[in-house]
Amino acid sequence: MSSSVVSTPAGAVRQTSLREINLALLLGRIAAAPRPPSRADLAADTGLTRATVSAVVDDLIGGGLVTEVDPTPRARAGRPARGLLLAGHGPAGLGLEVNVDYLAACVLDLAGAVRHRTVRRVDLRLLSPGETLGLVAELAARARADADDQGLTLAGAALAVPGLVGAGGVVRLAPNLGWREVDVPALLATRPPLTEAVPGLPALVVDNEANLAALGELHAGRAGVTDFLYISGEVGIGAGIVLDGTLYRGGRGWSGEIGHLPVHPEGRPCRCGGRGCLEQYAGQEAIIGAAGLGGDDLPAHAARLHRLADEGDPATLAALAEAGTALGVAVAGVVNLLDLDTVVLGGGYAPLARWLSPPVTAEVSRRVLTAAWAPVTIRPAVLGADAAAVGAAGSVVRRIIARPHAWLARCG
Repeated sequence: MSSSVVSTPAGAVRQTSLREINLALLLGRIAAAPRPPSRADLAADTGLTRATVSAVVDDLIGGGLVTEVDPTPRARAGRPARGLLLAGHGPAGLGLEVNVDYLAACVLDLAGAVRHRTVRRVDLRLLSPGETLGLVAELAARARADADDQGLTLAGAALAVPGLVGAGGVVRLAPNLGWREVDVPALLATRPPLTEAVPGLPALVVDNEANLAALGELHAGRAGVTDFLYISGEVGIGAGIVLDGTLYRGGRGWSGEIGHLPVHPEGRPCRCGGRGCLEQYAGQEAIIGAAGLGGDDLPAHAARLHRLADEGDPATLAALAEAGTALGVAVAGVVNLLDLDTVVLGGGYAPLARWLSPPVTAEVSRRVLTAAWAPVTIRPAVLGADAAAVGAAGSVVRRIIARPHAWLARCG
């Protein structure tokens, strides 16, 4: 097969075969198609010859990345062609999440179906980073065993954490966990499946949980919504900013720390060292405290909060209204700055959106300069509270779709 030459930024030269390019091109088109395309559809869409398309599709099918489906009956004459879909029986992504009061694991197949999900409730502020990551490894091992039983192969993993993540997966700061300069990959260096990489694909990627949740929402959300602010409401509050279908990370990769925007500049002290941060008024602990649900069992109180809100408990409704107002103040500032038309309430906010949305909407309507003729939509996350773990697994799946030759080389 002929090849093209690509120069790297360092000036080195590497060979990128046309086969690699065509594999990624056709798999990407199959993944993005609104209905299963045929081989003829792909040839017409890409300009490749039918023979080339057929050969590449055969490789994708042989590698467990694509499957053929029976054609839809049609009225006109001629034999209808079989359609092509992403396969649900080959590679899969492992998504993991560390938050303040729980751990989660999710396995997503290439077709986007959740094949495994585990949530473990535990107050991680009481554990060291090493102890916490040991529990993460246990969840990963359980997920891997379940994936193996289903005939899936984990092609990589992504870990979502509630903090600032630097180069190489080092968590620079996660104030609500008490983490500072935690080298996550080093602490997991001997833990399969978090160390077993497919050649050409990373074994483990560490990223901010709101960023991964926003990416999950982007790919699982409503068609046509490519600009939005995703807010993850847990003990801490993070945000993922999506602009023109792309996650905005900022110049150093640390954008989205909406929880530390001051809503009362001389207000309550925050774990970050500041005062009056949004987390102190709209974080999960703040809402639970305002509702009069004191105590150390945060997961139990979070479940009780939802139940009391559903029952119309006055103290709970007042706490949610106060939190929604504070959240609306912060959201309005972001919307004024970035001109976004959609705000997605995710994480622990998703099941509470029914009560949080009205005060958030009221503040946004009052404070956003353009709200009178350009209303802002406030809605719960499509993926609900699972967005970070699903988004993490989805990031692995999308890497496979972008670089299928790496997976096929492993299989060959």
